[in-house]
Amino acid sequence: MIADSSQRPAREFSAGRVLVRVYPTRASMGQAAAHDVAEALRTRLRTQRSVRAVFAAAPSQDEMLAALAAAPGIDWARVTALHMDEYAGIGESAPQRFGNYLAERLFGLVHPGRVELISPGGDAGLAAERYARVLAEAPVDIVCAGIGENGHLAFNDPGIADFADAKLVQVVALDERSRQQQVNDGCFGALAQVPAHAITLTIPALMSANEIFCVVPGPSKAAAVREALFGPVSAACPASILRDHPRATLYLDAGSAPA
Repeated sequence: MIADSSQRPAREFSAGRVLVRVYPTRASMGQAAAHDVAEALRTRLRTQRSVRAVFAAAPSQDEMLAALAAAPGIDWARVTALHMDEYAGIGESAPQRFGNYLAERLFGLVHPGRVELISPGGDAGLAAERYARVLAEAPVDIVCAGIGENGHLAFNDPGIADFADAKLVQVVALDERSRQQQVNDGCFGALAQVPAHAITLTIPALMSANEIFCVVPGPSKAAAVREALFGPVSAACPASILRDHPRATLYLDAGSAPA
């Protein structure tokens, strides 16, 4: 739903089943995505006792999360907030930890009724099993995602992503390009500082959501976006699976959009 001209895309088209909206700036892209996520939350809360939403944690989401945190009329007390991935082997207070990122930029501002964070502790495998049980308690209504420079969704990297994974949550080894993106984003000072493993929701877990809102700004993502939209639907570009989702919207800015 587009409320006014500030949320109107400069261009809109479909690729497979995914709706693609292109905005002139990163700011307008983030505001439009937040408007749509907020409206989806309000709509569901009118007919459901609660809503379960999964959030990505990355600098690419900053504008969307800021606008969503300021959106009026959302009964956050009836929202269960989850997130889609977390580093293994990183300190609980580390600013790079995705749970801390989301606590600072969204959860600590809107105070969802329930927040479930991935807590690797000393055993990432046990943490993944625990989070899978939390995820399986009820259907996921909304996923707010991004796409990596290598085409990953969450930390389902090429070569690891499994479109038919039997598990909801996995411990994975991160490929070098995925780790380098964390340096490119300014989250770490050097590749050696980036953890080599992470806990991630799998592709089937993400695709089980009723609605997916995917926010992907910047020229560093342009090649991955092009492959996701126009290449084969293949685990070689995990984000390509979005073309099979019945209610997915991809938000791009001038830098990330295909010509």
